[in-house]
Amino acid sequence: MGARVGGPFALSNRRQTGLRRGVKYMFVTGMTATTLLTSVATGSAQNIFEALFGRPRSPAPRVVPNDPNFTARDRQELANAPYQQAHIAPAYKRQVVDYHRMEAPGTVLVDTNARYVYYVLPDGKAVRYGATVGEGALAWSGVATVGRKTEWPGWRPTASEKQRLGPLPDYVEGGASNPMGARALYLYADGQDTLFRIHGTNQPEYIGHAISSGCIRLTNEDVIDLYRRVQMGAPVVVLGPKQEHPRISAAGDL
Repeated sequence: MGARVGGPFALSNRRQTGLRRGVKYMFVTGMTATTLLTSVATGSAQNIFEALFGRPRSPAPRVVPNDPNFTARDRQELANAPYQQAHIAPAYKRQVVDYHRMEAPGTVLVDTNARYVYYVLPDGKAVRYGATVGEGALAWSGVATVGRKTEWPGWRPTASEKQRLGPLPDYVEGGASNPMGARALYLYADGQDTLFRIHGTNQPEYIGHAISSGCIRLTNEDVIDLYRRVQMGAPVVVLGPKQEHPRISAAGDL
């Protein structure tokens, strides 16, 4: 029968074993902490977040309308647009309406007061789009023609835009984050670029408001629809914010 080990010797042995385990735990924990701190010290702010909490998930792509007029790039850009999908008031959603003016089919008319763009159809009808228009003195009016058309245009801020809005890059590549949006119609008068456009937007929440630098903005989906209808050289009538004019339209069915 073996001798029973107990008393002070057993207590000392247990303490040494616990101490070794504690040192090992601190060593491993120290290595983990050192690795984490090294990652934090050498990474960017985003890397710091990822080191502490893991890589964030990308937001799920948005649902793009099944529009046969969309190109492959349209679907890709709109599915990954950096802006939130906006609620558009029913009055500003695209629809076919009765048209009471005398412009010929194929004409584009901008009603600055009501924040609408019309594409005139035959038989007293028009496609009406909700728009963002120029604010106050920045609003432009007159008669022009479509002198150029561009898909996913780049943006070159004018000197006045840089002065009014602050530091801006000289050029921004086309894409869903670009303020020009999916399409642009460039307005010319007497053969000269007026510097005013009808284009898309990366701020659809402002449809129905007067906040732009003078240009007319539609949602990207609507400007794609308008772009495919409008021919080069088409007349564009822009009614100014203080112009008096008779009732233009009445809503109908799309």
